[in-house]
Amino acid sequence: MMFLSLRKIVLPIAVLILTSTVFAQQDPEFTQYMYNMSVVNPAYATARPVLNIGALYRTQWVGAEGAPRTMTFFAHTPLGKKVEVGLSAISDEIGNGAKKENNVYADAAYVLSLNGDHKLSFGIKAGFTSFDTNFNGFQFESGDASTDEAFARNVNMFKPNFGAGIYYFTNSYYAGISVPNFLASKHIEERNGINAFGSEDVHFFATAGYVFELSDSFKFKPAVLAKFVKGSNSFDFTANVLFRDRFELGAAYRLDDAVSALANVRVTPAIRIGYAYDYTLSNFGQFNSGTHEIFLLFDIYMIGKGRDKSPRFF
Repeated sequence: MMFLSLRKIVLPIAVLILTSTVFAQQDPEFTQYMYNMSVVNPAYATARPVLNIGALYRTQWVGAEGAPRTMTFFAHTPLGKKVEVGLSAISDEIGNGAKKENNVYADAAYVLSLNGDHKLSFGIKAGFTSFDTNFNGFQFESGDASTDEAFARNVNMFKPNFGAGIYYFTNSYYAGISVPNFLASKHIEERNGINAFGSEDVHFFATAGYVFELSDSFKFKPAVLAKFVKGSNSFDFTANVLFRDRFELGAAYRLDDAVSALANVRVTPAIRIGYAYDYTLSNFGQFNSGTHEIFLLFDIYMIGKGRDKSPRFF
């Protein structure tokens, strides 16, 4: 394995593992979260007779050696009128293989019909996370990694977890709150009087979005996502414009972190592809050329259920 200078992995490893302190590791970020909702909230539901299948790839902080790369796969479908189920898999890698994390979870949501098209969904998720580190190829300027507990040994961990969420939605807006991981964990325990670090704390998410019909051709789609975790909160604000239920352009702002441009197109009634670019606003922007994110969505209509002609707004 090629030796890597620790100095070149400027931020990703530092964010993950800090010596002598307890630090909360964040779950992966997504700019196009409105099309990746089942990963964020297990109560996400569509009330449509459609099997939704999607994939998202995110390469973050391009140009910074060891920067994060995330791949997500998800599937979601109703089972009858009141129950919807889903499956998600997230693979996250940082430091050119120094840290790898895989998450595989199954979701189930129970949907209550309220007045008109108003619905309230309660969801749970359960699965596992595998966490691996490999610092064998690191070359330290000090010449001795054994004095730094963060890099003295590799970690291989398998941990079950579960989460829950609530999701309220109509044909034109939604709001939800969720906790995808109820069980906190420490990737490296306390040893020899050194405080534990590399911890993963409970994450709280709040999401909301609305579709304003400006005319027969244009719709305005603002959305917000807030993430709360010990030591590191984030807020995403997004504004998209949908043209003829097919072409979508937008912009986003992640508080004190990045601005983004988003675009997607409904290639066929069943296929949508999208792209987002994040420009880093923090001081770390001088070390990278931005973040790229692409997604692909398929809608497979259920046999015997007819074809749902309404577009997928979120």
